Amino acid sequence: MLDETRIARALTARGITPDPRQREAIGALVGLLGAQQRARHAWSTVAFGPQGVYCHGLPGRGKSLVVDTLFELAPCRKRRLHFHEFLREMNRRLVQAPRGDDRLRDVSRQWLDGIELLCFDEFHVHDIADAFLMGRFLDTAIDLGTRLVLTSNYAPDDLLPDPEFHERFQPTIAQIKRAFTVIHFDGARDYRFGGEAAEVPRFFAPLDASSEAALRDIFTRHESDAAIEPVKLSAAGRPLEARAAGSALLWADFEQLCVASRSHLDYLDLAEQWQGLIVDRLHTDALRQSHTLQRLVWLIDIFYDRKRAFFIASDQPIETALIGLEGAHDLSRTLSRLAEMQSRAYRSTLARGGADEAQDGINAEA
Repeated sequence: MLDETRIARALTARGITPDPRQREAIGALVGLLGAQQRARHAWSTVAFGPQGVYCHGLPGRGKSLVVDTLFELAPCRKRRLHFHEFLREMNRRLVQAPRGDDRLRDVSRQWLDGIELLCFDEFHVHDIADAFLMGRFLDTAIDLGTRLVLTSNYAPDDLLPDPEFHERFQPTIAQIKRAFTVIHFDGARDYRFGGEAAEVPRFFAPLDASSEAALRDIFTRHESDAAIEPVKLSAAGRPLEARAAGSALLWADFEQLCVASRSHLDYLDLAEQWQGLIVDRLHTDALRQSHTLQRLVWLIDIFYDRKRAFFIASDQPIETALIGLEGAHDLSRTLSRLAEMQSRAYRSTLARGGADEAQDGINAEA
């Protein structure tokens, strides 16, 4: 039986004493799962209250930690994934689906088949096409009775902030506010800052012989059989020239990774192929270009979500370079995640010998 005490105990084991908002979220999540266990059909949303929980707030306030803890303990058929990955899957299915009267609804129903609990991490809407897709998908999920948990840095009213398109997303915002318990994680502490530093440094500055030697040592430590020599690869079908590539670790220059024209699809592909990434020769002046900065944000988001190892060599400390920059969505989250990625608490799949956390597939439990 899943209850609030069990979740709080699991969080305490991770060094977190739940604050008032986290306790509120735990109660809402336990209630959501209790309703799901009592009924499996769409009509149950009327009988048993909210069909989802929407957790929003500044980065590092424990949203994902609370939701991931619930996810691990939830005794149902479940799936958790990052929003970028969901969009990729849906767009692939839409391209392959036969034409019909309502192809988006048909694909949404197929995607949701067998899922009782769906968790989206870092839910955001910046693009009108994504907004349309997401609106229809949420409508379908609610009709089917799927229980939904979303974490976001945005309050519902702040989704799709572009004034040109915001009004068109208002029906979906209203649906979220009507069908979800909305909880604002407003704690003052960012839990990702202040952790004990990793035993071996992961970020290096400036770009000199010392940082070059450190990266070489990292690569050879994990890839004893791989040669350090240039290699031509591809990411989501686009060419990428790397400095070296082993079975678990990729070493590439920032210009190839983020200055070159790429999308989040490239980084999803890289995160699926390798357990870790060395980002070398990051000249921070390039971050003044908004497209380059946004690509770095996507790259960090995706590698963080997959718990991939991440090493950076830059001409100045990357956090210093990012502070005060404009031109990319969710930069505060990037700074928060970079802090954790340098800490002992961040255990990558590379450190765990390539073991992925079992969250991205449909997970069925009695």
